[in-house]
Amino acid sequence: MKALVQRVTEGSVTVDGQVIGAIGKGLVILFGAGRGDSEKDVDYLAEKCANLRIFEDEAGKMNLSLLDIGGEALVISQFTLYGDCRKGRRPGFSDAADPAEAEQFYEHFLTKIAQAGVKKVQHGKFGADMKVKIFNDGPVTFMLESRGGVGV
Repeated sequence: MKALVQRVTEGSVTVDGQVIGAIGKGLVILFGAGRGDSEKDVDYLAEKCANLRIFEDEAGKMNLSLLDIGGEALVISQFTLYGDCRKGRRPGFSDAADPAEAEQFYEHFLTKIAQAGVKKVQHGKFGADMKVKIFNDGPVTFMLESRGGVGV
């Protein structure tokens, strides 16, 4: 499982011309599920996203988490995180989870990150054509993966 995590000053997602999710300071999380992933992977990534210390403290050091700053999260399903571009010119997606399973993992992630203590969790619409505005702060961006993670 993968999560591309971006520290933002604000973010929003629009479907069919309507804003369906918007946040202020916090994280935009692009979430992708892969073949062979499990709920343990979801649990690991949700905890990691909520507690990753990538916000600056009063000394300007990345020492605070999303929970520490009372930040918000905007979670967007993003199967293209599993795009394999090593061969040819067209990405292959054979490593992505099938859509039904991926949607269950996505919904579980939304629940788990809220349960971790994130006060405001907004999200896109699974499988929809979405327009995402991301005001990356820094810019600060990290790719998190559950495989090889501690306890997974």
